[in-house]
Amino acid sequence: MSHYARNLLLARYAAPADRVEVVYNAIDNNGSDYELPPAIRKEEKIVLFLGRITMQKGPEYFLGAAKKVLEFEKNVRFVMAGTGDMTKRMIELAAELGIGQKVVFTGFLRGNDVARIFKMADLYVMPSVSEPFGIAPLEALSHDVPVLISKQSGVSEILSHVLKVDFWDINEMANKIVAVLRHPPLQATLREHGNFEIQKLTWRDSAEACVGVYGQAIAARGTGR
Repeated sequence: MSHYARNLLLARYAAPADRVEVVYNAIDNNGSDYELPPAIRKEEKIVLFLGRITMQKGPEYFLGAAKKVLEFEKNVRFVMAGTGDMTKRMIELAAELGIGQKVVFTGFLRGNDVARIFKMADLYVMPSVSEPFGIAPLEALSHDVPVLISKQSGVSEILSHVLKVDFWDINEMANKIVAVLRHPPLQATLREHGNFEIQKLTWRDSAEACVGVYGQAIAARGTGR
């Protein structure tokens, strides 16, 4: 839940403002010491999209930015990890843009495969068109991966040490991707500060906030409000 999602509920469903509270998601920050086998060590930079390949997640904007990045940086591979109703269309779009050989579609990943792809990534990108929250950026940060997210995602409300862009602005998205890939100090700063930031986002705190909201609701019910 986010204020972004709360505002949608108030505007579209006329929900009473005093009955909609925001409690942010969190993450178990266990990190990952998963090591890649030597056989799959990479030389190319890896830019990762991980999530459902649906309109909500903005996969076409990811590919549009990829096209522009590859005009300046050739040693980059774009990975789209996930499945969804737009998968076939995105494969076709990558081919139409002339970048099919630079885009890898992995299908749905779980467990160690998720840890492995994060371990490989130099940057995680979530260009969501509309995202009530979006927990994948927290997962990326917990794996020490720099993050670029859309301003239209709820998670952007609580993350300061990530890059942000309007989902439709593929030029700016490409500029930020290139900046991270070209400047190791920027990448290191995003990793260090991002990892520190998620230390403050725990499920215990979120659970306590939920208990507090329920307590307020029960108290209000007892007074007849």
